[in-house]
Amino acid sequence: MKVEQRAAESRSKAALSDKETLLKLYREMLLIRRFEEKTAEMYQAAKIGGFCHLNIGEEATIVGTISALRPKDYVYSTYREHGHAIAKGIDPKAVMAELFGKETGTSHGRGGSMHLFSQEHRFYGGYAIVGQALPIACGSGYAINYQGTDEVVMSIFGDGATNIGAFHESLNVAKLWHLPIVFVCVNNLYGMGTAVNRASAVTEIWKKACAYDMTGERVDGMDVLAVRRITDQLVAQAREKHEPSLLECVTYRYRGHSMSDPDNYRGKDEIKEWQTRDAILSLGEHLKKQKMLTDDEIQRIDEEVTAQVEDAVKYAEESPDPDPKDLYRDVYAGEAAG
Repeated sequence: MKVEQRAAESRSKAALSDKETLLKLYREMLLIRRFEEKTAEMYQAAKIGGFCHLNIGEEATIVGTISALRPKDYVYSTYREHGHAIAKGIDPKAVMAELFGKETGTSHGRGGSMHLFSQEHRFYGGYAIVGQALPIACGSGYAINYQGTDEVVMSIFGDGATNIGAFHESLNVAKLWHLPIVFVCVNNLYGMGTAVNRASAVTEIWKKACAYDMTGERVDGMDVLAVRRITDQLVAQAREKHEPSLLECVTYRYRGHSMSDPDNYRGKDEIKEWQTRDAILSLGEHLKKQKMLTDDEIQRIDEEVTAQVEDAVKYAEESPDPDPKDLYRDVYAGEAAG
């Protein structure tokens, strides 16, 4: 075992035995769950418009990966990014306001669910096109090398993105130029309504890394501690050696692809089977066994995060709409002639 890997494993082991760290992971996962449940409710009440894709079920993958980063590290995500934005430190109030299309949202109400953004938190989207962020993440990795700094880029995408050209081009460039990127494939087993084994000749996504002589790892994306352990190692490799990697997190979304998806392509038994492995419940049980949490404390945390989400909705409802006079503000091509 290499010295760098041993050091990263030692740091990770120490962090994941620390009560404060474990409670933070638990709270963040529960916050994302309650936020997304409320988002679904608000969408059904027609307070949120457009397309809307929920993270429910994927919380361990989200929190386990992003919690391994430093504040100045970069995250590029997909259109299923509410949880990623919150995990990166963006205030849930700003996220909810963006979903409501309000001026106080992360993109001033102009991006909506699929285009969350915060330069302050180095959360650079939110992209509607599958795989769109992969080459852009390489650009940030190149900038880090050029400037001689020690930030890391995390590029998050779904299993469907691994069959497009941008994925392969990005991995090739990242390895060729030694970019400090951790590519994270959130493999929830379905690209929209198509099962991964019907869309990809290689269903174990991590194996695609070998084509570029790149570190590839696969982890149980329903186990936040397992995800955090391996991510710690890959982030350390990127930061200290400027070597990219591909991490496949096998997880599951409990809802359809989007709020408009009737979800007829999966059996109810399949969904129920994955729900028995729920990451939040599993970590809660682990913390109780370790005498770090009691049932009463779990209930209290739930009440706290539920109140936090309710505050986010109230904030969004009371926030102003964008001013029509700013319609052409930040439009790249400028105001249309005539």
